Amino acid sequence: MTGWQVGAARVTPIVETSVAGCIIQSGMRDATPSRLRRIPWLRPDFITDDGELRSVVQAFVIELGDAVVVVDTGIGNGKPRPGLPAWSGLDTDFLERLAGHGVKPGDVDTVVSTHLHFDHVGWNTVVFDAGWTPTFPRARHLVSETEFRYWAARPERESADDRAGFEDSVRPVLDAGLLDLVNGEHRVHEGIRLVPTPGHTPGHVSVEVESAGERALISGDAIHHPCQIAHPEWTVHADHDPGLARRTRVELLGRCADAGTLLIGSHFPSPTAVLVARDGHGFTITDPNGVQSCWKSA
Repeated sequence: MTGWQVGAARVTPIVETSVAGCIIQSGMRDATPSRLRRIPWLRPDFITDDGELRSVVQAFVIELGDAVVVVDTGIGNGKPRPGLPAWSGLDTDFLERLAGHGVKPGDVDTVVSTHLHFDHVGWNTVVFDAGWTPTFPRARHLVSETEFRYWAARPERESADDRAGFEDSVRPVLDAGLLDLVNGEHRVHEGIRLVPTPGHTPGHVSVEVESAGERALISGDAIHHPCQIAHPEWTVHADHDPGLARRTRVELLGRCADAGTLLIGSHFPSPTAVLVARDGHGFTITDPNGVQSCWKSA
């Protein structure tokens, strides 16, 4: 099974779509093909020979003890997103893929949103009786209070697609009484906690898993692509506060490098999970083929 064992915890990626690299690259002006090709370990997994980004949209399932936690829920089916036609009105077998890993919607007790951009909350809801209804009926949905308050105000500076995502993928969860607002380094379950990583959005969080002396961190969009490991100063146009996003990324990468934490990138294509080390003013990957020697596949 694809995934990683972190002590007693199992972390499994559920890929929704691989149509993502061109979208991310279009918003990262520093990531030109010539610059990307100068980072030798990006090929072949993370860029094409032509210097185009490889990327995915995916969710993660964390299973630890009795806890079944889903981190981010992708784009969702049937969600109109006219600003990004490649992600509009999708019809994927995401729930079947989830079930293929032994998890049904009713098994999930917690859904964590690293932030509320529409490509991270879409499967929070599905169409039922011509309306949007929660996909995970018994799960508590955790969102940073700062993040929720920001999007609830319907900020005009944000895209119409992201504002629509709040209405069709977050508000129905709130109306169903399944939404919990949290602050700071919130403990989700024993061994699973939220770490504030603001900048990409005001209340962005990452998710840390720790068990039996092993540790992993799911980045969310604090890091969009592995090229930002080598160049943490590279930002994306969707960053709410680019300067803060840059500082947060450097801090997060340093934390992973110094503690030997497995970095799991929310938009990283396979191998998705990497170990990082300090390298001059930036960072590098010490295990470019994933987790061959230091981590066990689930």
